[in-house]
Amino acid sequence: MTIPVTAEESVPLTLGGQVLTRVSVGLARLLVLLPPRRLRQTLRLISTGARPATEEQARFARQAAVTVSHRCAGLGCLQRSVAAAIQCRLRGTWPDWCTGFRERPFGAHAWVEVNGSPVGEPSDMSRFHTVMAVRGCRP
Repeated sequence: MTIPVTAEESVPLTLGGQVLTRVSVGLARLLVLLPPRRLRQTLRLISTGARPATEEQARFARQAAVTVSHRCAGLGCLQRSVAAAIQCRLRGTWPDWCTGFRERPFGAHAWVEVNGSPVGEPSDMSRFHTVMAVRGCRP
């Protein structure tokens, strides 16, 4: 997955927040090794019963993953997006998890979004076509 890398904003974390985030990042590291279909099935299962995440919750989870993981802070968009979704889920919520591509120039990317808007993405996402998503329940 590729998208231009810019400096990511880190957030201060409590000891409990660091542990929760490191667990999320570690689980994400394992899950991204799954074939795409299995990854989607697993995330659907994990998301079951969660409340919709707010933009603030999703942004914090994304920034926390970036804070504790160099891979998530760099080109690891798949792991970063899965880690953010898992961290939200561990707190009882779920953002929409998405992967997709743009045509010119070609690029693949993974992200989380809330109410159809990508959260914390540094570049224009309007040219990306969503290929796979695990969307939470909306009231």
